[in-house]
Amino acid sequence: MATPYDVEVWIDEHNRSMQDNISASEAGVGICFTLAEGGEIYMQTSADGAVILDVTADAAWVAPLISAATGCETPASSLWILPDDKLIQLIFGMSSLVASTLLVVGHDFGLRRRTQMR
Repeated sequence: MATPYDVEVWIDEHNRSMQDNISASEAGVGICFTLAEGGEIYMQTSADGAVILDVTADAAWVAPLISAATGCETPASSLWILPDDKLIQLIFGMSSLVASTLLVVGHDFGLRRRTQMR
């Protein structure tokens, strides 16, 4: 993706695809980014607009890039919770590293860890 506008178009296309292909009753809905150099990042947005990332152990190498792209500190766990205004910067910063994307359902997006953190 060459520009922030390209990212906005990509986000809009994926949102439409999710609405068209995934039932509203499904839980754990999001996108899995498979990284070309290894690992996956699962992403969803919450009802309050937060961007939730669940970074697999094989993708831990990308944490400095996520921090640089979003200006957010690296969390102590593999679960990132970012403000919604960081979504475009995140996708733009990661776009050259992504080998493929896949819509997912049933991923827990760190739900157990978020419950334990409260």
